[in-house]
Amino acid sequence: MTDEFSRAIELGLKLSKRIYYGNDVSTVSAPPRTLSMMAEPETYLPKAVMMYAEIYDPSVVDNPNVPSYQPYVHGRCEPPALIPLHMHGMSMKVDCHLDMAFVTISGAWRVHCVNASTSCNCRVAVPMGEQGSVLGVEVETPLKSYCTELVSTIELEKVPDYKDGVLIKGRIYTLEIPQVEGGTELSVRVSWSQKLLYQDGKFNLTVPFTFPSYVVPVMKKLPTKESILVNVNSGLGTEISCECSTHPLKRITHETRNIGFSCEREVSTWSRNDFSFSYHVSSSDIVSGVLLQSPSLHDYDQREMFCFYLYPGEMKVFRKELVFVVDISASTRGSPLENVKTAVLAALLKLNPVDTFNIVAFNGNSSSFSTSMESATKEMIEKASEWIGVNFIAEGSTNISTPLNQAINMFSKTSGVLPIIFLITDGSVEDEKDICETMKSHLLEGGLTSPRIWTFGIGSYCNHYFLQMLAQIGRGYYDAAFDVDSVNVLLERLISNASKVILADISIDASKDLDSLEFHPFHLPDLSSGCPLFVSGRYCGNFPDFVEVGGTLADSSSFVIQTKVQQAKDIPLDSAFARRQIDALTSHAWFTGSKPLEEKVTKLSLHSRVPSEYTRITLIEAYSNKISAKSDTIQKKITLLRSLGIGFGDLEATAENLPLESAEPKLYETREMIFKGASDCCGRMLHCCCCMCFIQSCNRLYDQCAIALTQLCTILACCGCIEVCFDICTGE
Repeated sequence: MTDEFSRAIELGLKLSKRIYYGNDVSTVSAPPRTLSMMAEPETYLPKAVMMYAEIYDPSVVDNPNVPSYQPYVHGRCEPPALIPLHMHGMSMKVDCHLDMAFVTISGAWRVHCVNASTSCNCRVAVPMGEQGSVLGVEVETPLKSYCTELVSTIELEKVPDYKDGVLIKGRIYTLEIPQVEGGTELSVRVSWSQKLLYQDGKFNLTVPFTFPSYVVPVMKKLPTKESILVNVNSGLGTEISCECSTHPLKRITHETRNIGFSCEREVSTWSRNDFSFSYHVSSSDIVSGVLLQSPSLHDYDQREMFCFYLYPGEMKVFRKELVFVVDISASTRGSPLENVKTAVLAALLKLNPVDTFNIVAFNGNSSSFSTSMESATKEMIEKASEWIGVNFIAEGSTNISTPLNQAINMFSKTSGVLPIIFLITDGSVEDEKDICETMKSHLLEGGLTSPRIWTFGIGSYCNHYFLQMLAQIGRGYYDAAFDVDSVNVLLERLISNASKVILADISIDASKDLDSLEFHPFHLPDLSSGCPLFVSGRYCGNFPDFVEVGGTLADSSSFVIQTKVQQAKDIPLDSAFARRQIDALTSHAWFTGSKPLEEKVTKLSLHSRVPSEYTRITLIEAYSNKISAKSDTIQKKITLLRSLGIGFGDLEATAENLPLESAEPKLYETREMIFKGASDCCGRMLHCCCCMCFIQSCNRLYDQCAIALTQLCTILACCGCIEVCFDICTGE
């Protein structure tokens, strides 16, 4: 789907050259494209919120204000070409709460490329940042308005299904707006949440905000205003330092707890860089805090909310025993396995000589680098690199249980050493619940000698909720890469965090005066210097003024800190932790088969607007307020969009070792129907939309096929001429 989307935009840019703007135009020079950019199919993928006109009939492409003579273009674009619309205004608001950011972007676009007497569908594309979740899309036209809304899957019987609302590479949400007339101005407002990355003692935010030059209006003296507003509430209650290296922000509020920045300016070209913002929260010691908040009147759960956090300090890291359990089944062939190799080797090189490691490669069978744990010396790492080169061959089926049990038995159970299992897989298996039960029995004792389990999922065929459940049981962390190209970066980052544990066996003593206490995650993971620890939940009763937090440091000494309890101000705890709570509850609902937990996830999803496995996004179409005010009989049209849930794995695809790319949904279902049963030759011809494209496609065919096709066209043309002559001679 990535290549399809990129090709459609490239074709749309070629079609847009037909548009004549007259003499009153201002040209905007685009930055030069290098050879590597031209060879990369992702060049045209949106790197900021964009609007496109979907063009099926190339003859409708024209200036809606100044129609011009256009040579007729034969054929039809299947799938449609995407012409980027001109953008006339852009504003962005970012609210940072703890380690989450809520982004709202509002913009104005104009359908500048379709003549005024016709209409076309428009497509909005929303690239999101780290672990982004789309929260809403609103589009206003002079006649109609469109907005997205979550509904429970139980309520879907009366709603027509539609194959739109797609995630490209797990991070670009795209949605179609039907039948917009040429020359129409669109007001678009999109919002999403994303995670702040933590590195070197500070939180880093990166928002996709890079606009190409071809979205700048070409008319002279047309004002273009760019507005940015950023609010930061770290929850610490102490002064923090913020910085932005990409856009000129000015501080507008000077409160200790809540800091605001803004930027509003007239620009000749839109932003050419992603918006990057960061703020420091670290200190030399571990910092802890507890925030309390009462639920809103519309909250489905009227219990009180709390949030507990631990920020890492500059402290000694645990010695560790690392076992990498790596899936090498046939479905990992190519880039996935190569990226995993790179990440594992990079992790081995960062180990200290006092650390030990082992590697287990598995498909239907399993094989290990060594029968025991090996010291992370230079010589041993070189041997491991050679072993990986020989044994990491993608083939066979998937069996996760055997290598996990094998890894559990490898650890030495030495005091003061933290045992860690790193499971990396792209598939799902039938005995996943049995694996979780087995791991629970293995890890029942707890303590430092109990192995931690960190999990990493690749693609859409593995059961990500199984991996999350396994990580919760093992007091570790989980991450995933739905885009093959991001496997290396995300996996290397997760392994790095696992190698920097500074506080283990964490406990929170807060339940003495409470009637009930529910927190997520259910088993507290260790604190790593690479990422803070956040725990959220609900309670009934009287929360104490101070909470005692304990744990074990790397030198085997006990750690105890008295944490002050405060009321959360200007931090929506229910929204900040909604995504994590939904994932944790969904994994437990899958594991236990609990219907009440599924209903709880549904209510939480509807309240927070974060999509889940038990809710779907709908597109609500209604007439504008002016038209609606004239008539009380106008009804809304509700269309059901695709599910944004990641699913519970695909056993059949895993058994067949299907490549990860085949899991991507089709952007246009019509193309799938046309291609069904067609040869590759015919498929390439269907990409064409005009005579020139048709001729270029023929040049790529085999000579024999091209000759046969030319002869066929000649015969058909001769038959047409003969028929015309016959009609003339007979007088018909």
